[in-house]
Amino acid sequence: MFAAYASTMDADDPLAGLTLGDRPEPSVPDGWTTVTVRAAALNRHDLWSLRGVGLDASRLPMILGCDAAGVTEDGREVVVHAVVSDPEWRDDETLDPKRTLLSELHPGTFAERVAVPSRNLVPKPAALSFEEAACLPTAWLTAYRMLFTQARVTPGQTVLVQGAGGGVSTALVALGAAAGARVWVTSRDPEKAARVLDLGADQLFESGARLPARVDAVMETVGAATWKHSVRCLRPGGTLVVSGATSGYVAETELNRVFFLQLRLLGSTMGTRDELVRLLAFCERTGLRPVVDRVLPLADAREGFAALDNGDVFGKVVLTP
Repeated sequence: MFAAYASTMDADDPLAGLTLGDRPEPSVPDGWTTVTVRAAALNRHDLWSLRGVGLDASRLPMILGCDAAGVTEDGREVVVHAVVSDPEWRDDETLDPKRTLLSELHPGTFAERVAVPSRNLVPKPAALSFEEAACLPTAWLTAYRMLFTQARVTPGQTVLVQGAGGGVSTALVALGAAAGARVWVTSRDPEKAARVLDLGADQLFESGARLPARVDAVMETVGAATWKHSVRCLRPGGTLVVSGATSGYVAETELNRVFFLQLRLLGSTMGTRDELVRLLAFCERTGLRPVVDRVLPLADAREGFAALDNGDVFGKVVLTP
């Protein structure tokens, strides 16, 4: 079957290891199911894999991709939950020490077919296209968990989203606004920043700008470059949720602010199957849909990877086998 996979790794030139070609059909262990992929979405995780982060060289070649929507062998339209936990784990899947994502230990979704645990399948709402549904299991699920599980955002609260344009940040803006929150966004890219107004953002600010008021929650995916600003923007008792650090992992924290203002600093990774079910229902009932930057044939995956690597995307890049 045709697939996009990592054949080598290069920290400086990740696309050098991206190969498009035939791979064996997926093996299907007991308790697993084969899904014919109708659409799959790119994530920055896929670029990190090509750089050798989270993917061991001993597992190459590895089919990339975490997200997919497709059809099972018995004709069900499904969305794939990308977090593969230990079968014996009975708690939040994201907390399982043995958890992994598709494309780390098991072949991913950038192929004509993918094998996944049957417990990882979620019915696709008829109102969502395969392309829309494929955008949700990683970036949008990450945003959903950050906002509603970790920060417990409620209508009327003010949320600051650091950075505009990426899959998680656009999801944070759209979901937050749809839930009745006032969403402020910072960005260094005026063009991308202006587009988030269409997603429901209330105000835009330059990165690092002084805000007119402190916020209830900050959604942080940028990391070192914005961390100090994020901490300083919180009201007393406010919450900072971090799910990524694209600008660097090491950041200085003013601990006196943390304890004097009783701030809550929380990490967040992906989301559970149950949260994915709720996210799909939220989108179905509200009419909210993910922002799709472009849809490409799987054979043109290199174009999508290059756009993501160059920061030339607003929303999600979708691949169709």
